[in-house]
Amino acid sequence: MSYAWLSLGFVAVALLAGILLPLLDRRPGSAWPDARAVTITVVALLALTAVFDNVMIGAGLFHYSPEHLTGLRIGLAPIEDFAYPLAAGLLLPSLWTVLGRRSRRDAG
Repeated sequence: MSYAWLSLGFVAVALLAGILLPLLDRRPGSAWPDARAVTITVVALLALTAVFDNVMIGAGLFHYSPEHLTGLRIGLAPIEDFAYPLAAGLLLPSLWTVLGRRSRRDAG
């Protein structure tokens, strides 16, 4: 299995869960995460990944098996590395919104 297929699976699950979690939250006052905040978060995570992955790969801290990569890179970082921050940026705001409301309701 290539890293691209594995990464695509993570992004697909995160996107699906990020959409379904707010839909399944039927309590009064439920809302979607703010799209601007999600966009800013994803862009920031991708930028940080670009910087720090290049630094870590350049320093020789880790490497990837080339036969499992697509060959597309941003600097030294393979494009597959950017799937995980994308998945986190898509999933975590929905989790935060849904679970945050539950904990506030339970506390109140």
